[in-house]
Amino acid sequence: MSSRIQLLSPRLANQIAAGEVVERPASVVKELLENSIDAGAMRLEIDVEQAGIKLIRIRDDGAGIEKDDLSLALSRHATSKIYELEDLEAVNSLGFRGEALASISSVSRLTLTSRREGSDQAWQVQTQGRDMAAELAPAAHPQGTTVEMRDLFFNTPARRKFLKTENTEFKHLEEVVKRLALSRFDVAFTLKHNSRVIHQLRPADSQVEAERRVASVCGPAFIEQSLRVDVNAEASGLRLSGWIGLPTFSRSQADLQYFFVNGRMIRDKIVTHAVRQAYADVLYHGRHPAYVLYLDLDPALVDVNVHPTKHEVRFRESRLVHDFIFRSIHRVIGDVRPDNTSVPAAQTLQPTTQPQEMNYQQHNMPLQPARESVPAGAVREQVAAYGQLHSEGARPFVGDTSTRSFSGGVTPSRQVMPAAEADEQVPPLGFAVAQLHGIYILSQNQEGLILVDMHAAHERIVYERLKLAYEQEGVRSQPLLVPVSMAVSSREADAAEENEALFHQLGFELARVSEESLVIRQVPVTLAKANVEQLLRDVLSDVLMYGNSRRIEEHTNELLGTMACHGAVRANRQLTIPEMNGLLRDMEATERSGQCNHGRPTWTQLSLSELDKLFMRGQ
Repeated sequence: MSSRIQLLSPRLANQIAAGEVVERPASVVKELLENSIDAGAMRLEIDVEQAGIKLIRIRDDGAGIEKDDLSLALSRHATSKIYELEDLEAVNSLGFRGEALASISSVSRLTLTSRREGSDQAWQVQTQGRDMAAELAPAAHPQGTTVEMRDLFFNTPARRKFLKTENTEFKHLEEVVKRLALSRFDVAFTLKHNSRVIHQLRPADSQVEAERRVASVCGPAFIEQSLRVDVNAEASGLRLSGWIGLPTFSRSQADLQYFFVNGRMIRDKIVTHAVRQAYADVLYHGRHPAYVLYLDLDPALVDVNVHPTKHEVRFRESRLVHDFIFRSIHRVIGDVRPDNTSVPAAQTLQPTTQPQEMNYQQHNMPLQPARESVPAGAVREQVAAYGQLHSEGARPFVGDTSTRSFSGGVTPSRQVMPAAEADEQVPPLGFAVAQLHGIYILSQNQEGLILVDMHAAHERIVYERLKLAYEQEGVRSQPLLVPVSMAVSSREADAAEENEALFHQLGFELARVSEESLVIRQVPVTLAKANVEQLLRDVLSDVLMYGNSRRIEEHTNELLGTMACHGAVRANRQLTIPEMNGLLRDMEATERSGQCNHGRPTWTQLSLSELDKLFMRGQ
């Protein structure tokens, strides 16, 4: 026999809500700091003991709370952020659910003290995690609010057993402070743990100060090896700004990835997928990119009321957002050249910037434009040419053939490096002086010595040219002699119908023959020998999850990458000085030339000061 339906007591309802909102001390800090920021606070002081389990005290200089609202603030669904349903559809504040204070007070001993702006008296309210009327009492307090929480989970010992060690819990708490410090550069943050100052971050009012804060939160190495992003798409109302780490500054874990939507730290699969794809050609296998990025858009285009923790959002135009993030980051990474990888992060690299063509013809060095026009059919012609070019006994790939090859380790230069005039600009990768073991090119530039892995560098150059040629030819399709039928879900079949233009652009011709069945009549030429059915299922899965798919392009690029690897100059092939200089100039004009197709670096710089240290010069 079923029990009668009855209302839960306020205490039990609050503790159920606390199970979603208050997971650990870090959750308490997040909710309280967001309330302070929403109240207009410009200075936040966080004082914790035993990683916040014993004490969390947060003081702000915000607008404060009215005396008559203090008791109400500890009730469920009491908020000043929204009033009507329409407000929920365009939330501008960090908090809005009205659950945090009620949930926290139900599992701890809470004291809330506040003085409203313009008031001559502060007031205090206390709760002990029990059903009792909160009593107001006068207090001494400057303008703003102080929330003091003691003995987290004192009345729910089972929850307390799930907490980790003090060190682990404090790391989670510190991470919350870091995220919020990155979201609001204009707010000062002070974090103390067991009476010791851990972070003291002053307001950052300039670009330099903002980068200093990023360096203090993410480490100086990140800001030193990052690229500034600032892309504004006026047509769609989207703006992406922040910093992305160079591909060489990758991580073994996804532990340095901060993404904010309208100032709110979020974790979203569409965002993660878009960023990951933007790094696909330059990131070593198994590594993760580092970034601090800010997406600004109309609040009506994003739903933040997805989960009680507010970490998840739902974009109303997910495909638009995915494509914008991918293309913006992809363009910034593509614009990295050897001459600007060391540019300070404060300098914005606009994705629309086209690489400047530098004149090296005076040195009789060939220069290949980064995006030169490639005639139709060039993919097949170029691959054939590279095959002939680098077959055994073939002529060198560039320039003069008069230099004799040596079988030893270093190929000396019989052709002297061009002497640069005093007012002449030395190329970023300098001029070649020798070849080491038939593998590395040694070059001299203004800063010192450059070492280039010639096969890896040439592989990237060939790969980018093959991709460009393929793009200009377009996706060519071929009909299947026997059309392939495949069973799918009705949802997948609907997606195939709704995205017919997308699949046609990718080179597929599909038809829906029943509620749960598709037939494939035409496929891209480059994928004729692939498992087309499985590939199409993967594409449908991407379209349903992210609103778009790049699997076809990735598959094609994988084939082009293999062709480029076989077409690139091999180790132990002796190059002349003009050939080496030609390769260096091509690197300077080629997108993503800092990494080969597999994400490995293609060159490195040793400055004169570093060389002096090796030989203890000047010491």
